[in-house]
Amino acid sequence: MSGTLFIVAAPSGAGKTSLTRALLEGDPNLVLSVSYTSRAPRPNEVDGVHYHFVTRGEFEAMAARGEFFEHAVVHGDLKGTSRKVVEQTLATGRDVLLEIDWQGARIVRAQMPDAVGIFILPPSRAELERRLRTRASDSEATIRRRLADAHADLAHATEFDYIIVNDDFATALAQMREIVASRRENFALPAKDNSALLAQLLNSA
Repeated sequence: MSGTLFIVAAPSGAGKTSLTRALLEGDPNLVLSVSYTSRAPRPNEVDGVHYHFVTRGEFEAMAARGEFFEHAVVHGDLKGTSRKVVEQTLATGRDVLLEIDWQGARIVRAQMPDAVGIFILPPSRAELERRLRTRASDSEATIRRRLADAHADLAHATEFDYIIVNDDFATALAQMREIVASRRENFALPAKDNSALLAQLLNSA
């Protein structure tokens, strides 16, 4: 039996990476697909752990050879998912987690309709901005661009199977674990209605 592909997306600063890292640490049967990117590493980022960092030329050559499951321009940088790694891991029966944006998620789900999509929301726009600023690694211009891009990201949240609000970290993590467990046990977990918060975030962006 092949594994399940879980796709997790969120606006920058919503806490997606922290949640997925915690989810992975407690689940040996869930494997992270490390994306390729043409951007430079941030402080404390490790090649092969956070991303595979390559030059734009190298990335474009890989794309031309058809090595990516999906690839897209995200915040001005190229990002892509290795087709070979995802397919080989799923074939072993292990589940794979992709951290990608809505563009990549749409492309992947067109090829793999059984993939499970999870979108992470911040509890408010003010909290999203606060989290971006506490990183202390992005310039003011980058923060402003990410806040502007958040609106486009949020507009596609309803394309995902589940929406989780990352207000309380432990609660959000428990919800992600419940989604993974329900898929493995072959039953459909009801999606929570976060339409009011989503509308509020879209109107404030």
